[in-house]
Amino acid sequence: MLFGILRENDHRVSVTPELAKKFISEGHEVCFEIGAGTTAYFNDSSYTAVGATEKSREDILKTANVLITLDPISKEEVELLSEGTFLFSSFEPFQDASICELYATKGISAFSFDMIPRTTIAQSMDVLSSMASIAGYKAVLKATELLPRYMPMLSTAAGTVPPSKVLILGAGVAGLQAIATAKRLGAQVEAFDTRAASKEEVQSLGAKFVEVAGANDDTNAGGYAVEQSEEYKKKQAELINQKIEKADVVITTAQLRGRPAPTLISEEAVKSMKPGSVIVDIASSTGGNCALTEDAKVVKKHDVFIVGNSNLAADISEQASVLFSKNVQNYFKLMLTKEGFNFDFSDEIILQSCIVYKGEVIYGNEAKQQALVPAPQVEETAEA
Repeated sequence: MLFGILRENDHRVSVTPELAKKFISEGHEVCFEIGAGTTAYFNDSSYTAVGATEKSREDILKTANVLITLDPISKEEVELLSEGTFLFSSFEPFQDASICELYATKGISAFSFDMIPRTTIAQSMDVLSSMASIAGYKAVLKATELLPRYMPMLSTAAGTVPPSKVLILGAGVAGLQAIATAKRLGAQVEAFDTRAASKEEVQSLGAKFVEVAGANDDTNAGGYAVEQSEEYKKKQAELINQKIEKADVVITTAQLRGRPAPTLISEEAVKSMKPGSVIVDIASSTGGNCALTEDAKVVKKHDVFIVGNSNLAADISEQASVLFSKNVQNYFKLMLTKEGFNFDFSDEIILQSCIVYKGEVIYGNEAKQQALVPAPQVEETAEA
């Protein structure tokens, strides 16, 4: 099979030379677009050194059997693909399911990294978690760049400098990494999350958990936040506003799968913050957790810096590319052989991540999903 690596509108690259080398060692071919890994500090020679071949973007789109990308290619480029091409990317079908029809009409198979179940067995393949962890780390560093105050407590000849207070809203993977990073820098850290399981994790990192009683059960939410009652939201807003007013830095990470991000910070709350304080909103791409967030921008409102950035992982392009590639490698262990792909749809990871298969839309169609699952084999027993 011919694997194609494209240069994307991102500082990361989907396949590192190390993974390209592995594909080649297993009997496959790899081609790459010039400059595909340059912004991740993998130059073209590092790909040719492992046996990959340089091709034009158009040639890759027309000839590659497999394309692995960070983000989906454009509709115009889909038209260049051959029937039977395998696409692997983060398609976010829960945001716009019509993307599935686009691939189905071309007879393509598409597998979405963001549909991989967030279970223990799939952790090594979880692209979302890998990138979220980097984003949480980078969010704190972004805040320190803008904050006109120290993070740690310092005793100086001129007097003692108090530590900054950092509030993390959303204690998932990104939030937990933000907590750990802020603690390493010596800040006083508090964190809030509606998910009950987060409390122990927050406290294990040395942060104080901000708890609001009465949250809806999130046991079956797959690691995502769930919609809460209006009464809960009111109590939540009151307590969070009190914490925001005292915070030097607020980092928000709360997102609802397939829905706009919840607004956790009102304009009034921003006005209550100390001049020079910083908000880093990782949920900006889905509307943001702060009412004043502007996606992909740093703005200053009411003397508060507001960073809207859901793609912070791309700022640490080399390591992010390595982790992304490792996730892909672990995922492909389930299906890639020397002869090509062998999809065992009885594996929940493969089944759930498949959104289109051989021109058939699988996402959101339980009947077609189940049709892919092989019937259980019945062992014959000898008669007594």
